[in-house]
Amino acid sequence: MIHVCFAFRDETGSFAKFAGTSMLSVFENISKPLTPVTVHILHDDTLTDDNRDKFSYLAGRYAHAVKFYNVEKLCAKSFEEIDKIFADTDARFNKAVLYKLFVPQVLSANVSKAIYLEPTVLVNHDISELWRVDPGNKILAAVPALAIGSDVHTADRVVADGFVKKENYFSSGVMVMNLNLLRAEESKIFDGLKFAGEHKYFNLLDQTVLNYCFATQTAPLPAKFNCFVRIARKNKEDVEKKIYYYTSYSLQLDMNDAFNRLWMNYLAETPWFDSAAVGKLYESFQQVHIRLKKSLVNLSSVMAGKTRGFCVTPEYVDELKKVFSIRDDEELIVLDDKTALQKVFNSMKDSYGKKVFFIMAQGFPFSALTKAGFTFGRDFLNALEFLSEEQGMSMNSYPLIYAM
Repeated sequence: MIHVCFAFRDETGSFAKFAGTSMLSVFENISKPLTPVTVHILHDDTLTDDNRDKFSYLAGRYAHAVKFYNVEKLCAKSFEEIDKIFADTDARFNKAVLYKLFVPQVLSANVSKAIYLEPTVLVNHDISELWRVDPGNKILAAVPALAIGSDVHTADRVVADGFVKKENYFSSGVMVMNLNLLRAEESKIFDGLKFAGEHKYFNLLDQTVLNYCFATQTAPLPAKFNCFVRIARKNKEDVEKKIYYYTSYSLQLDMNDAFNRLWMNYLAETPWFDSAAVGKLYESFQQVHIRLKKSLVNLSSVMAGKTRGFCVTPEYVDELKKVFSIRDDEELIVLDDKTALQKVFNSMKDSYGKKVFFIMAQGFPFSALTKAGFTFGRDFLNALEFLSEEQGMSMNSYPLIYAM
């Protein structure tokens, strides 16, 4: 028996399809003769009856099994403690990312090993090969970030602050969990949670905790078991028999892309791909169309009686001039040194109510402008939003997929 786990919350009811698509990809690629699979879904009250039925139907269609665990109810005392640990944190804290930490507690004691998959992972590979991995005396088996070719470890301050060596840092999107050993480490995991809370490490909370606790107790897996789609695209790789992780908006509706087609082909075979899903997609496009029309009217209103100002990083200067047809008498601030940001503040203050600034800069601190009393949509706009696909700004269609 192969044991595969997913963990998620689904406030809109639209996220379950990702886990369902991943689940189907496991079933479609498993070796023959058929090895039975039990899928374990860790969830909370947001899992709808309709989505639960779809998971059950999908498992039955392939002669496999699925079990459900309301983790916040089953581990209520633990989550009370977690609430205390993170009582002073802000909205960045999402308890759902911690559900995977409770796999050892909620699965039956006679299950000694499990594969954990993020719901946005696609198993275009025989899961039996991963199942045959023996962690031995290690607590986990996972792909090191450096082997993936990912810089994800640089986003985690647990590495930057020297608590985990970057060569030991691993991605927790795909893991083989040695449950016999993990069940004895519950107190250590809570020490890791307290550490993350004390150091305000919320960006990659679950991955931070697991690396802090077990980075030196994790066996390395081959890179094929956790390939980041965004990196595969960057390297112009072909789709292969691998496990693919669709991280941070790397799944889009552009069907000219082989990785998008791969995911969509699997989704199309699930109970989540039906007329209702297509209808939701249409409604989402309709809302985009409506917002575009409204934004054009709003822009006309904002510009009434005002002149334009422009702020741009050096790499976008030519594009900005081309898109906005900047005149010689219009102000242009190039953000090419540390004093440039102050120039923007000073100029906006001097021309307050008389000028609208179009800002074309990746990662610009717009929140600093709002804190200074300026209003987005009235005093300044993100000029990158005016670029088309031809001008290098691709459309982000992930929210449309999510809404299906």
